[in-house]
Amino acid sequence: MGTNAQTMAWMLDEYAKFHGYSPAVVTGKPIDLGGSLGKEAATGRRVLFATEALLNEHGKSTAGQHFVVQGFGNVGSWAAQLISENGGKIVAVSDISGAVKNSKGIDIPSLLKHSVTNNGVKGISGADPIDPNSILVEDCDVLIPAAPGGVINRENSNEIKAKFIVEAANHPTDPEADEILSKKGITILPDIYANSGGVTVSYFEWVQNIQGFMWDEEKVNNELRTYMTNGFKDVKEMCRTHNCDLRMGAFTLGVN
Repeated sequence: MGTNAQTMAWMLDEYAKFHGYSPAVVTGKPIDLGGSLGKEAATGRRVLFATEALLNEHGKSTAGQHFVVQGFGNVGSWAAQLISENGGKIVAVSDISGAVKNSKGIDIPSLLKHSVTNNGVKGISGADPIDPNSILVEDCDVLIPAAPGGVINRENSNEIKAKFIVEAANHPTDPEADEILSKKGITILPDIYANSGGVTVSYFEWVQNIQGFMWDEEKVNNELRTYMTNGFKDVKEMCRTHNCDLRMGAFTLGVN
C-alpha cells in the first residue's frame, strides 16, 4: 500500500549496493529497470477478466450490463475503462470527492480526464451528483467495490440491488453481509480471485527477470486472461465438489 514504481526502484537500488544487481528481488519496478508491461492496468484488467468469466457462467456477457464502481483509483478507474471498452455501461461511480450517476451510462474517457484535472469525479458534466453513501445500493447488474474494505455490511446489505458483486477491493464484504447477500441470491466473486491481477503480473515480472527476456504487453495480457479463465474453472470445480459458494471454493482451492 502507498508504494509505486519509484519506491520499488529505490528498493532495488539499495539491494544492489550490498548484493549486486538482481532485478528479480522486487516487482512493480519501472519498465527500464526490469518492470513488466501491462502492470499498471493489471488489477483492473483482471477485474474485467473475472467479471467476464462470472457473467459467461450465467449465460451473459459484459456488453449491455449496467455497472456501479465504488472507488476510482488505479483499480476502479482501469476496471471502469476496460469494462466500458467491452460494451458495459458504467452508470454510477464514486471516489473520495463524491459520486455521480447517469442511468444511460457515464462517458468514462471524459470522466478519466475530469478526475485527473479536478482531483476527483465530482462535477463531471453529463452525470448527476448523488450521495456517496448511496453508491452501493444503486440499481445495477454488477456492483464493483474498489475502495477500502468493510464497506458492505449488515446495515446496507439488505438494500443492495445488484445481481452480482465483484470484489475489486480487499475484503469489502463483512461476514454478516456475506450471509445476507447469499440468502438474497446475490452472487459474490471473492477478492482472493477477482482482484489479484497485480500480484499475478508481479509473478510474470519475476519470471521475465529470471529468464532475462521481456514479454510484450499482448503476451502479458493473454497470459493473465489464461490464468483467470483457468482459475475460475478451478474455483467452480471446488464449488461443485464441496457444494459451496465461490468464496469458500476459492479458499478451499488456495488451501489445497
